[in-house]
Amino acid sequence: MSRRRSRSRLTRLPRAVLIAGSACLAAALLQPAAGEESASAAHKPAGTALKQSPYAPASLPQRAKGFYELMQGIDNVSVRRTASGNLIRFSYRVTDPVAARPLGEKTATALMFGRTSHALLEIPVMDKVGALRQTGPLEVGQEYWMVFSNKGGLIKAGERVDVFVGSFHVDGLIVQ
Repeated sequence: MSRRRSRSRLTRLPRAVLIAGSACLAAALLQPAAGEESASAAHKPAGTALKQSPYAPASLPQRAKGFYELMQGIDNVSVRRTASGNLIRFSYRVTDPVAARPLGEKTATALMFGRTSHALLEIPVMDKVGALRQTGPLEVGQEYWMVFSNKGGLIKAGERVDVFVGSFHVDGLIVQ
């Protein structure tokens, strides 16, 4: 009888060791060693950022373009980074000056909101030049622009932004 008990203990012991060993091995394989992290960091040049997605962002849908042309009085809407990313230019062409009137008002506050970064950008005001935007009466077929300060690169290329000018707003534009 004692022989049976000792055999059952011996058969249980290798199973327990096997389970514990496999758990430790799995944990070790999931986490890179401390030396591997520093070795991979040593091969990268200083100041390199994470890789960006290889996929191009989707443009504004045709349905949205039609809506902005019909209801807001603008088309050819674009948002681009300029001056090494320190400024973001919002440009548009007027198709209906009455509907797009808020864009030309001097007193209307213009803001750009980054959906991912949650950054709220304003138009900078220069001492001798004034606000970096075109104001005044709008004409059909003319292209207009306004520039937002992106100091520190808060909004990146590929991010979706919303532009608010007084009661006028354009949603979901992609920064190029």
